Amino acid sequence: MTVSESIKKRRTIYPSQYKGGDISENDINEILENANYAPSHKLTQPWFFKVYQNEFKIELANSMVNHLKLSSKLENVSIKEKKIIDKCVQSNCLIVIFMNRDIAESIPEWEEIASTAMAVQNMWLTCVEKNIGCYWSTPSYIQNMGKYFHLERNQKCLGFFYMGEFNHEEKIATQRDDILAKTEWFK
Repeated sequence: MTVSESIKKRRTIYPSQYKGGDISENDINEILENANYAPSHKLTQPWFFKVYQNEFKIELANSMVNHLKLSSKLENVSIKEKKIIDKCVQSNCLIVIFMNRDIAESIPEWEEIASTAMAVQNMWLTCVEKNIGCYWSTPSYIQNMGKYFHLERNQKCLGFFYMGEFNHEEKIATQRDDILAKTEWFK
């Protein structure tokens, strides 16, 4: 599969669409290794990750539910709670995405967020190649989970990357606007 094909096949695949099965530790390591090759201004390499599987993903789900309850207005909490638990159970693996802000602030914060997002894109494209479904979730309560993850002042959680076995061939390509309508040329 070419890079262009991987980019065009990349889709959000929700945990309810996963077909079960294990993702090997070798595949997870390769996904993370590819993340590590994202562009990074001044080589700050701000991304870091925590991998949750088996009973640890259920422990994480329970913490997510607790933080949801603390941060919500208690509207539809039971529905949201069930969705959180279901997503964690249906996933083989959750990778929590973090950004380590350069303490010297030698570059703008948005560049470190962008670098971390590019690391996630590398993960996503690797998942496409391996027929692993994935989904990046950024619920608002993550901003309150710093103590749970033992984060330092300069660190942020940027979301949850759910992963599970999936056949990408089943997914139909999403239509995109014509790039020519979004491009202005100066020759």
